[in-house]
Amino acid sequence: MDDLATYAENTWCPGCGNFGILSAFKKAVKKLEDKGTQKEKIMISAGIGCHAKIFDYLKLSGLYSIHGRSMATVQGMKLANPDLKVVAFAGDGDAFWEGISHLIFAAKRNADITVIIHDNGVYGLTTGQYAPTSEKGFKGPSTPEGSVEEPLNPLSLMLESNATFIARGYPVKLDHLADLMAQAIEHEGFSFVDVLQPCVTFNNTYQKYNSLVEILDHLPESYDEAMSIAKRKDKLPLGIIYKSEKTPFHKLLYGDFNPVMNSMPREKRRENIARLLSL
Repeated sequence: MDDLATYAENTWCPGCGNFGILSAFKKAVKKLEDKGTQKEKIMISAGIGCHAKIFDYLKLSGLYSIHGRSMATVQGMKLANPDLKVVAFAGDGDAFWEGISHLIFAAKRNADITVIIHDNGVYGLTTGQYAPTSEKGFKGPSTPEGSVEEPLNPLSLMLESNATFIARGYPVKLDHLADLMAQAIEHEGFSFVDVLQPCVTFNNTYQKYNSLVEILDHLPESYDEAMSIAKRKDKLPLGIIYKSEKTPFHKLLYGDFNPVMNSMPREKRRENIARLLSL
C-alpha cells in the first residue's frame, strides 16, 4: 500500500524523469521511517514548474511556495521547529535563476535543510525555454538559434558556497537515488541533491545520460578532489560528491532552544499582554 499517494491526478508527460524522482523519494521516506523518523516530522515545499507538482503527489505536510522561494520557506519551518526534517524541491530554473540567492545563502549559513533539484536543463512547464543548466547551443522558444551561454555547474556552485552535503543522482538508478535522498535528509546541515532529470518533451537526455553516468566507488577525500569530480565533463559521476560535519545554522543561532516546544504558555502570554496594555 502506498501511504504517500494522494488523490491528485498525475499530469507529468509519460516517460518524464520526475516519475523516478517521486518513486525514489517515497523509497527514501520509507528508509527513514524504518530508522525511526516519523513521516509526520518530514515537511516539504516546492517552487513553480513541472517539478513542483510533486507537492501534490506526496501525502506529506508542508507549504506550496512560489518561484525560487522553496529554500526560504523550509528554512522558516526549520527555525520554527528544529525537530522537523525539511525538504525543498526545486527545478534548475527555479533554483538557479529566480531562487539562486536563497540557495547560495542557505548553503553558506549551513541551514539544516535538504534541497532536491529536478535538473532537466529547460523550463518545461512554460514549453521549453533555455534554463541556467541548458547546454550551450540549446534551441528553444527563447533561443531559436541556440543559446550562446555556458551552463551553470550546480555541484561546483554548491562547493563554492560551502554546502556540507552535495550529491548527484539519476532517476534511472532508482535505488541509488533513494539512498542519496535518505542520506541527505539524515545529514545535519545543508544538503543538496542534483538529480539529472530528462524532460522527454523538450530536452530528452536519456541516451546522453545513460552513456555518461557512473556511480562513484568512494567518497572524495578532500574538497579539491570533490571539485575535480564536480567539473568532469567526460563522465557524469553519481553519488555523494562532498560531505563534511559543521554545526548547523539553527544551533549556532539559539542552541537547543525550540520555539515550538519551548514556547510561552497561552495563559502566560495573555497575562503579559494584559500587563502591557495596562501600562
